[in-house]
Amino acid sequence: MTTLLEASNLIKRFALPRTGSMFGAKHTPEVFAVEDVSFSIAEGETVGLVGESGCGKSTLVRLLSRLLDQTSGNLFFEGNNIGAVPAHAFGRRPERANIQLVFQDPTDSLNPHLLAFDAIADPIRRLKPMSRAALEARVIEVARLCGTPEHLLQRYPHQLSGGQKARVGIARALAVEPRLLILDEPTSALDVSVQVRILHLLDDLKRRLGLSYLFVSHDLNVVRLLCNRVLVMYAGKIVESGPTDAIFNAPAHPYTKALLSAIPQLEADETRPRIRLSGEPVSPVDPDPRVCRFQSRCPKSAPRCSEIMPVLTSVGSEHYVACHFPEGR
Repeated sequence: MTTLLEASNLIKRFALPRTGSMFGAKHTPEVFAVEDVSFSIAEGETVGLVGESGCGKSTLVRLLSRLLDQTSGNLFFEGNNIGAVPAHAFGRRPERANIQLVFQDPTDSLNPHLLAFDAIADPIRRLKPMSRAALEARVIEVARLCGTPEHLLQRYPHQLSGGQKARVGIARALAVEPRLLILDEPTSALDVSVQVRILHLLDDLKRRLGLSYLFVSHDLNVVRLLCNRVLVMYAGKIVESGPTDAIFNAPAHPYTKALLSAIPQLEADETRPRIRLSGEPVSPVDPDPRVCRFQSRCPKSAPRCSEIMPVLTSVGSEHYVACHFPEGR
């Protein structure tokens, strides 16, 4: 498959206010939000990104969608280094249309002062200017594609249901014909019955339009159903990546195994044990670069984990894990 998006050694650190020391010198502490992240997304592929709250998923999404500049590393789209373009300038470039974002909360992401029509039309006006007639036709076309009747386009967000607002948000992202959609927990703010319909819509749109997705979610069952590959993130680093079946059926990282054990059991006779992690999560402020981020909570922790940071290593076909003592080996 042709590579669409490629992240190479992405790092994002946020400086905190300087602190004094006993010797009078000042040190600028940093939050290590994203640390040395590399992966790719192929044309037509859906890649899942999972991990607990605070692990860096949202920061990574902002880097990939060029809403935030990386501290170092590169980001390529179809071979072009879009990471070299400052985020403030990228938003005005034609390439902006190729990568669009569907936000977590459809209510907060829609301007309350804009009609649904104008919410969908706004990115077209900014990135793909066209005649008034062509603009109206495009908005109606993409709205219908997302299941939004034409009469709803003349309503404000507060006049729409949660599911209707979600469809407008998806239509807005599709209006400029992107190649990649970044879905940042697109159904978490919706009722369960509405979630199912929106997920079916996203799956249908992917097949009909040939889209690629980065699907960020806490719902591991949904990730298992929709994604071709999965990235597992912990404390700013990718600790495991691989085909969905390999991740769910043979997790190699202790954190992945613990994460999957929290999935609700659907069958009464399932006996999968719930793994409860002890210890405190590592602080994201100036962590020791030699120490495994998971070391303080890992049941397999050993002296080596405090001396050498593990790197992603192959444990199977396209299956990689950053652990000195991977599961089953």
